[in-house]
Amino acid sequence: MEFGVSEALLVMDMQNGILERIGSRAEALLKATESAIEVARSQQRLVIFVRVAFREGAPEVSPKNQSFARLTTSTDLWETDASTAIHARLAPQPGDIVVVKRRVSAFSGSDLDVVLRAKSVDSLVVSGIATSGVVLSTVRQAADLDFRLTVLRDACADMDDDVHRMLMDKVFPRQAAVLETADWASRLTN
Repeated sequence: MEFGVSEALLVMDMQNGILERIGSRAEALLKATESAIEVARSQQRLVIFVRVAFREGAPEVSPKNQSFARLTTSTDLWETDASTAIHARLAPQPGDIVVVKRRVSAFSGSDLDVVLRAKSVDSLVVSGIATSGVVLSTVRQAADLDFRLTVLRDACADMDDDVHRMLMDKVFPRQAAVLETADWASRLTN
């Protein structure tokens, strides 16, 4: 697969409150994601951070939405809450873009597609948490939108390690190259 300057790194849901959910696995995930961001920036790739957050009171969440409706009683997913902030170790830099989404996929309820089209991006490198949530939903939608895809195995995590492995080994390879961050970096720098 050829990679060009039309490639963007998606860093999805790497938020304080979500990282807390994976406990001891968070450190390895943060290291891999830091590495991916460093490589992307050094190779002039666009870095796009995707956050999930809601307006106070969550007016964008339907009571029919089984996943999100139960979250509307909690205030830790409001846009201004510290739990929805991108982890400080991954802090966006000038030139990076931050997108706020209102659903599981990075495309749903956000302006991600508009940003990608405006920047003529045709290849996405996907990272984030959870593999069975934002990563799966975004990969599937991006494939349907004809993006070339790479999923960074070590820069993704899930609350269920078996589900993570199954998606990486059996589902994602149908639509994406699945690589370790170091292997992706090697392809960019050689």
